[in-house]
Amino acid sequence: MDKTLRIVEDTTPYITNDAVVLGILMLSLGLIFYTSSLKTGFWKKFYGIVPALLLCYLIPAIFNSLDIISAEWKIVYDNKEEVHFKSQLYPIASRYFLPAALVLLTLTIDLKAIVNLGYKALIMFFTGTIGILIGGPIAILIISIFSPETVGGAGPDAVWRGLATIAGSWIGGGANQAAMLEIFEYNRDKYGGMVLVDILVANLWMAVILLGIGQRKRIDKWLKADNTAIEELKEKVSNYSASVTRNPSLADYMIILSFAFVAVGISHWLAIEISDFLIFNFTVFADKTSALHSFASTFFWLVSIATFLGVILSFTKAKSYEGAGATKIGSIFIYFLVATIGMHMDLSTVFENPGLLAIGMVWMTIHAGLLIGVAKLIKAPYFFLAVGSQANVGGAASAPVVASAFHPSLTSVGVLLAVFGYVVGTYAALGCAILMEYASNL
Repeated sequence: MDKTLRIVEDTTPYITNDAVVLGILMLSLGLIFYTSSLKTGFWKKFYGIVPALLLCYLIPAIFNSLDIISAEWKIVYDNKEEVHFKSQLYPIASRYFLPAALVLLTLTIDLKAIVNLGYKALIMFFTGTIGILIGGPIAILIISIFSPETVGGAGPDAVWRGLATIAGSWIGGGANQAAMLEIFEYNRDKYGGMVLVDILVANLWMAVILLGIGQRKRIDKWLKADNTAIEELKEKVSNYSASVTRNPSLADYMIILSFAFVAVGISHWLAIEISDFLIFNFTVFADKTSALHSFASTFFWLVSIATFLGVILSFTKAKSYEGAGATKIGSIFIYFLVATIGMHMDLSTVFENPGLLAIGMVWMTIHAGLLIGVAKLIKAPYFFLAVGSQANVGGAASAPVVASAFHPSLTSVGVLLAVFGYVVGTYAALGCAILMEYASNL
């Protein structure tokens, strides 16, 4: 590099060492979870208003906005030459921890237990999924009438690409959201706006659901629902949880990690093979303007295969490792991934497009309206409506919370349905993204 060149732009953060940044992120996550675990005083009130998950995004984003850390930075010289730098924390989290988390979260799924919940539980779950799937494109069509610029954009800045990440979050969870971000390559500089729409709208709806729990007897009476199945569920779930829970040993943790990362290795290998096969043998997959191009993405196959392997393991004795903490380890991976995504967020872009909030509100209204209508039609208990919705919108982070608000023994029902959301989340979000792309081009 010619030393006479003058630097005209330098976005280098104060800390560029990934080891130091890792320490900062883990300190942030540790403090968030420690304070959120306190059951009395200021912190109990604080987390009753501010979700811990929001802080997992926002604290790294604040550090990024203050130029303390960053996921990417560049130096531009007066001859217009640019030198780009990138932290390796997000690539590691998305390529290794994300598929590992998907394996562990789907490893614990019990498809037979889900069926035993009764057809109404599954109907409400899939109603919630359909509400998100069709709600996105309908919201785009409605908002485009009043504010067409809100749903516009091209290339990585296309709004539908950002909304695809919300679809992933609201159908599956953080893992599926990250998958959509990677597959559709939305501009990460603007991703902060999407994250806040996701968190704000989802938590507003969750607040409404929690308020409804206090009035569930009136709601069930209006829905003409029979709660006999709920009482049976309480006993079944309590017995199941007690049968698998144990004090985990070092061997348990090593076996859990071996399940996760052997599956990650297999997923990487097969993902590359399948992606190369599709690109080199079918023009439609190689064409970046094609709607099918996303299905040639290595990352798409990586998360899809990892999810599939997790489901396969759920039919074996491996699922008993739920009692040894498989889901908790998977959640650790997810929260670390969330923190590394937060490193990409520039909070100054959050209010550049307030119309996004309107899209989110319309979208969630469609989801809620469809759930209420179907619950009334099939006389489903409010429990199924609430948990079915949060298994989609909140995922593993909030579905158990809502379920436990009805009764502590029902917590694992929320986990079970939320994990099922991870299974269908990526595929349903892909369908929603394609519909939103179509709607935005009308």
